[in-house]
Amino acid sequence: MATSYPVDSVGLVSPQSVTFNTPLELDGGHTLESFELAYETYGTLNADASNAVLVCHALSGTHHAAGYHADDDRKPGWWEACIGPGKPLDTERFFVVCSNNLGGCHGSTGPTSLNPATGQPYGADFPLVTVRDWVRSQALLADHLGIQRWAAVAGGSLGGMQALQWAIDLPDRVANVVAIAAAPRLSAQNIAFNEVARQAIRSDPEFHEGRYQQAGDRPRRGLMLARMLGHITYLSEAAMREKFGRDQRGANGDYGYNFDVEFEVESYLRYQGQSFVDRFDANTYLLMTKALDYFDPAAEYGGDLGQALAHTRSRYFVASFTSDWRFPPSASREIVRALLDTNKSVSYAEIEADHGHDAFLMPVPQYLDTFTAFMRGINLGAAA
Repeated sequence: MATSYPVDSVGLVSPQSVTFNTPLELDGGHTLESFELAYETYGTLNADASNAVLVCHALSGTHHAAGYHADDDRKPGWWEACIGPGKPLDTERFFVVCSNNLGGCHGSTGPTSLNPATGQPYGADFPLVTVRDWVRSQALLADHLGIQRWAAVAGGSLGGMQALQWAIDLPDRVANVVAIAAAPRLSAQNIAFNEVARQAIRSDPEFHEGRYQQAGDRPRRGLMLARMLGHITYLSEAAMREKFGRDQRGANGDYGYNFDVEFEVESYLRYQGQSFVDRFDANTYLLMTKALDYFDPAAEYGGDLGQALAHTRSRYFVASFTSDWRFPPSASREIVRALLDTNKSVSYAEIEADHGHDAFLMPVPQYLDTFTAFMRGINLGAAA
């Protein structure tokens, strides 16, 4: 018997892939002679290709943004809250595309792919990539799909930063930008968190200088610690208190001198870390965090974000969450101020939510309502 999916889900979806044999020059000076991008699409592209929306994923995201890959899937795509019939990215109106970033580990060319020059996995030899490199690769995907101009480019966190870079690098190809829980650049504190995560991975004895695939190993402990650290920063103190408090597992009054799992929050973090190791690659994690660190579009304009955005031609929707301390509302307001200073059309929403940074993934009613209102205001005939 066929599985019954929620009426507002895109249902069963299949990933696709495309290989580009056109050399791609990267910001770091390297060139990929060819590369592959994995992607998924939801909805139907209209006759004049004016209803296409590009969704950009965050640090550990994938191209699987909505729906289910199999009838027995327990979890849908990562942005299920926002993609589907009647949702902000309404698939009865929009054709939604999400690709796995170059350098990823879920089908796009990255460190786990074979290096054609050696016949071995790239591993540590895969070149560093930047957000601008992702925009270049996604522009080729748009060409492949017959999309000259996106009705919108949308994303949360690192995905929102990609959306901004799209508007800066290819202003004629982006009608609207949705940047949620994003920032114009990482703070020193954020870079510090990323560096601790990278050192956790690199100091794992099974890292083998990034060539663990050839050695038949994986830096499981290091990657697990990196994920545990990251996950703490994605949640708010209020969310952790409400979910776990100081609850103990089978507490009997004895102190846990053996350092086994005792508190529920410990169990949760270990589970998150262990499950992440099973689905993510350590070298990819290193690459993605470096891409985050390097993102700073204002740097080429003397630190003036307004000048970086001055030539863009998009309408903007910017949203932040009150409990997000990693990408706080002040970071989003800096983006909004720069857009207003250059007379751009921008809508801003600061959402009351206790979920922390992960709120952009959650079905928070005020968030969904404001996001939906902005998307409904898009004129598809002109994609503007």
